[in-house]
Amino acid sequence: MILFANIYILLTIIIAIFQVALAMGAPLGEFTMGGKFTGKLPIKMRVAALAQIVILLIFVFIVAAKAGIAFEQYYSFGRIGIWFVVAFFVFGTLVNISSPSRKEKLTMGPANIIALISTLVVALS
Repeated sequence: MILFANIYILLTIIIAIFQVALAMGAPLGEFTMGGKFTGKLPIKMRVAALAQIVILLIFVFIVAAKAGIAFEQYYSFGRIGIWFVVAFFVFGTLVNISSPSRKEKLTMGPANIIALISTLVVALS
Protein backbone atom coordinates (compact mmCIF):
# COMPACT_ATOMS: atom_id res chain seq x y z
CA MET A 1 0.00 0.00 0.00
CA ILE A 2 2.81 2.43 0.83
CA LEU A 3 4.29 1.94 -2.64
CA PHE A 4 0.99 2.92 -4.26
CA ALA A 5 0.57 5.89 -1.93
CA ASN A 6 4.06 7.09 -2.89
CA ILE A 7 3.33 6.59 -6.59
CA TYR A 8 0.20 8.70 -6.17
CA ILE A 9 2.05 11.41 -4.24
CA LEU A 10 4.83 11.63 -6.84
CA LEU A 11 2.32 11.76 -9.69
CA THR A 12 0.36 14.45 -7.88
CA ILE A 13 3.49 16.56 -7.41
CA ILE A 14 4.08 16.37 -11.17
CA ILE A 15 0.46 17.29 -11.93
CA ALA A 16 0.61 20.17 -9.42
CA ILE A 17 3.71 21.53 -11.17
CA PHE A 18 1.79 21.31 -14.45
CA GLN A 19 -1.11 23.22 -12.85
CA VAL A 20 1.30 25.91 -11.61
CA ALA A 21 2.64 26.24 -15.17
CA LEU A 22 -0.92 26.61 -16.49
CA ALA A 23 -1.72 29.22 -13.84
CA MET A 24 1.40 31.18 -14.75
CA GLY A 25 0.42 31.27 -18.41
CA ALA A 26 2.36 28.41 -19.97
CA PRO A 27 0.95 27.65 -23.45
CA LEU A 28 -0.34 24.19 -22.48
CA GLY A 29 -4.08 24.70 -22.83
CA GLU A 30 -4.46 21.81 -25.25
CA PHE A 31 -3.54 19.39 -22.45
CA THR A 32 -6.54 20.33 -20.32
CA MET A 33 -10.22 21.30 -20.47
CA GLY A 34 -10.81 19.13 -23.52
CA GLY A 35 -8.28 21.16 -25.47
CA LYS A 36 -10.79 24.00 -25.67
CA PHE A 37 -8.09 26.62 -25.13
CA THR A 38 -4.98 26.50 -27.27
CA GLY A 39 -1.95 28.24 -25.85
CA LYS A 40 -2.43 30.14 -22.60
CA LEU A 41 -5.55 29.58 -20.56
CA PRO A 42 -7.84 32.57 -19.96
CA ILE A 43 -7.59 34.17 -16.51
CA LYS A 44 -10.63 32.32 -15.10
CA MET A 45 -9.16 28.99 -16.12
CA ARG A 46 -5.81 29.95 -14.59
CA VAL A 47 -7.58 30.58 -11.30
CA ALA A 48 -9.23 27.18 -11.72
CA ALA A 49 -5.75 25.67 -12.12
CA LEU A 50 -4.78 27.18 -8.76
CA ALA A 51 -7.92 25.72 -7.19
CA GLN A 52 -6.99 22.34 -8.66
CA ILE A 53 -3.63 22.54 -6.86
CA VAL A 54 -5.40 23.04 -3.53
CA ILE A 55 -7.65 20.05 -4.23
CA LEU A 56 -4.66 17.89 -5.17
CA LEU A 57 -2.84 18.85 -1.96
CA ILE A 58 -5.89 17.89 0.08
CA PHE A 59 -5.93 14.56 -1.74
CA VAL A 60 -2.23 14.02 -0.92
CA PHE A 61 -3.06 14.68 2.73
CA ILE A 62 -5.88 12.11 2.63
CA VAL A 63 -3.82 9.44 0.84
CA ALA A 64 -0.83 9.94 3.16
CA ALA A 65 -3.07 9.73 6.25
CA LYS A 66 -4.86 6.61 5.02
CA ALA A 67 -1.59 4.92 4.07
CA GLY A 68 -0.07 5.80 7.44
CA ILE A 69 2.97 7.53 5.95
CA ALA A 70 2.13 10.96 7.39
CA PHE A 71 -0.60 12.67 9.39
CA GLU A 72 -1.29 9.44 11.29
CA GLN A 73 -3.60 11.25 13.71
CA TYR A 74 -5.97 11.78 10.76
CA TYR A 75 -6.17 8.11 9.78
CA SER A 76 -9.92 7.94 10.52
CA PHE A 77 -10.50 10.95 8.29
CA GLY A 78 -8.31 9.32 5.62
CA ARG A 79 -10.34 6.09 5.76
CA ILE A 80 -13.45 8.00 4.74
CA GLY A 81 -11.84 10.67 2.56
CA ILE A 82 -10.00 8.15 0.39
CA TRP A 83 -13.30 7.13 -1.17
CA PHE A 84 -13.93 10.71 -2.31
CA VAL A 85 -10.46 10.70 -3.85
CA VAL A 86 -11.18 7.40 -5.63
CA ALA A 87 -14.51 8.76 -6.92
CA PHE A 88 -12.78 11.91 -8.18
CA PHE A 89 -10.32 9.83 -10.20
CA VAL A 90 -13.05 7.54 -11.56
CA PHE A 91 -14.74 10.64 -12.92
CA GLY A 92 -11.45 12.23 -14.02
CA THR A 93 -10.40 9.08 -15.86
CA LEU A 94 -13.67 8.93 -17.76
CA VAL A 95 -13.47 12.62 -18.68
CA ASN A 96 -9.82 12.51 -19.73
CA ILE A 97 -9.94 9.34 -21.82
CA SER A 98 -13.00 10.65 -23.65
CA SER A 99 -11.51 14.12 -24.19
CA PRO A 100 -11.67 15.56 -27.70
CA SER A 101 -8.07 16.70 -27.17
CA ARG A 102 -5.62 14.04 -28.30
CA LYS A 103 -2.90 15.63 -26.13
CA GLU A 104 -5.09 15.50 -23.02
CA LYS A 105 -6.20 11.97 -23.80
CA LEU A 106 -2.61 10.74 -24.16
CA THR A 107 -1.20 12.49 -21.09
CA MET A 108 -3.90 13.12 -18.54
CA GLY A 109 -5.79 9.93 -19.39
CA PRO A 110 -2.94 7.64 -18.30
CA ALA A 111 -2.12 9.93 -15.36
CA ASN A 112 -5.69 9.61 -14.10
CA ILE A 113 -5.66 5.84 -14.58
CA ILE A 114 -2.46 5.56 -12.52
CA ALA A 115 -3.94 7.84 -9.84
CA LEU A 116 -7.15 5.80 -9.80
CA ILE A 117 -5.36 2.47 -9.43
CA SER A 118 -3.04 3.87 -6.76
CA THR A 119 -5.81 5.41 -4.67
CA LEU A 120 -7.99 2.34 -5.04
CA VAL A 121 -5.18 0.12 -3.72
CA VAL A 122 -4.73 2.50 -0.77
CA ALA A 123 -8.49 2.55 -0.16
CA LEU A 124 -8.77 -1.24 -0.13
CA SER A 125 -5.71 -1.80 2.09
